[in-house]
Amino acid sequence: MPLTSAQQELFDWLADYIGTHRHSPSIRQMMEAMGLRSPAPIQSRLRHLQQKGWLTWQEGQARTLQLLGAAAEAVAPSIPLLGAVAAGGLVETFDDLEERLDIAPVLETRGLFALTVNGDSMVDAHIADGDVVLLEPVSDPSRLKPGTIVSALVPGSGTTLKHFHRKGAMVTLEAANPAYPPLVVPADQVTVQGKLVAVWRQI
Repeated sequence: MPLTSAQQELFDWLADYIGTHRHSPSIRQMMEAMGLRSPAPIQSRLRHLQQKGWLTWQEGQARTLQLLGAAAEAVAPSIPLLGAVAAGGLVETFDDLEERLDIAPVLETRGLFALTVNGDSMVDAHIADGDVVLLEPVSDPSRLKPGTIVSALVPGSGTTLKHFHRKGAMVTLEAANPAYPPLVVPADQVTVQGKLVAVWRQI
């Protein structure tokens, strides 16, 4: 859905801020950036941006804000592919550029988007707090393979990254950390936003 000029202004600022700082800003920072003295207009714009599918946000918790769509893509469109690296023994060093790995067409044709991970519920799947996950939109969750890692929106719980399992009318969202119990909810209450394609970790 199209954005108003005020909503677009806030979204563009959020995209720039999150791209630079790797975390979402506070409501006060958004107020200052937009030249506002009250949090109410910011909260209203965030609600509309969420309703229109541009971001996810748990009201009252600014740091839970995550962008969706093209502005959330956090990978370069082209990176050098230098050769192979051994996980066991040594191989010869790579001195010359062999080719470039062009991922721009993948991003464009599959509509990929990225989210920053908050928390440690997926550590046993090698996804840590602060990582950026690249996801492919899911149009038909019933076709997902059991155990697929997805970003799912659950009313009352917000957006969560979990292993997806469906049995009949129920969905189980399972963490990759024994400290977190599975979340079992009716399938019609779960919105699967995307399935995991890659994990990007900034060292």
